Amino acid sequence: MHGIHASLVTPFTRSGEVDAKSLERLAVHCLQNGVDGLVALGTTGEAAMLTPDEQRTALEVCRAVSDEHGTPLIVGAGTMGTADSIRQARERAAFADALLVVVPYYLRPSDEAVVEHFAAIGAAVDVPLVPYNIPYRTGKHLSADTLLKILALDCVVGMKHCAGGIDADTLTMLASNPGKAVLCGDDAYIYPMLRLGAAGGIAACACLAPSAYATMHTLGGDALATHNRLLPMVEALFSEPAPAVLKACLAEIGLIDDPAVRAPLRAPRPESVAAAMRAFQAL
Repeated sequence: MHGIHASLVTPFTRSGEVDAKSLERLAVHCLQNGVDGLVALGTTGEAAMLTPDEQRTALEVCRAVSDEHGTPLIVGAGTMGTADSIRQARERAAFADALLVVVPYYLRPSDEAVVEHFAAIGAAVDVPLVPYNIPYRTGKHLSADTLLKILALDCVVGMKHCAGGIDADTLTMLASNPGKAVLCGDDAYIYPMLRLGAAGGIAACACLAPSAYATMHTLGGDALATHNRLLPMVEALFSEPAPAVLKACLAEIGLIDDPAVRAPLRAPRPESVAAAMRAFQAL
């Protein structure tokens, strides 16, 4: 579990259905331009706003493209409850090379309970887990010691880590050389996290600029310059709640047919899209 994994949007048709053709086109574009794998049904994919049938459509498309290219597919699963997370994990495991499972949100269980949560899900399925640590959304902060305990679970193959920066717990976790992949999930911090020992990243922005992220991951001589060029684009794409600006840019360049997002998300301001497009075109 290494490299750059593109966190895919879920395109919709003008009539509001999942646009399987646009999703396939986007997935192929990402893989043909150097990303190492795909992520389906993440937050970027608006998974919570999809019906079960729509979720299955997205998974079928992404599994087929991943099989064709021989690349891994990480599938989002997990809710605030352990039993329901196990149900989702079992439903989606057949499509996944790994399951991206978020830290239980809103309830703020104890650190010990979070470790038990992941152990229970891992025991219920035959595919490995990638726990998703994103405290600024879940409301649950995990210490470096707890993060390392989660990584030590046999069912865990790596972790998506989104601390919103590079804090003391991040430094401690990476310095401990946990032996499993830490994937940076904050698009703006992938380069510094790679320098500190992360194995790669899960990036929504890689949908728009896959080759730039693939180049940066190699940490070649121009990796820092690539990071610096990407940063204005990342800031613009996240200037409004994601993935509204990203979808608008993908539609602008013809990778998806329509930029629609589902409520409570809303269409972005034109000036936000224009700023993101200028930054993308400057890469």
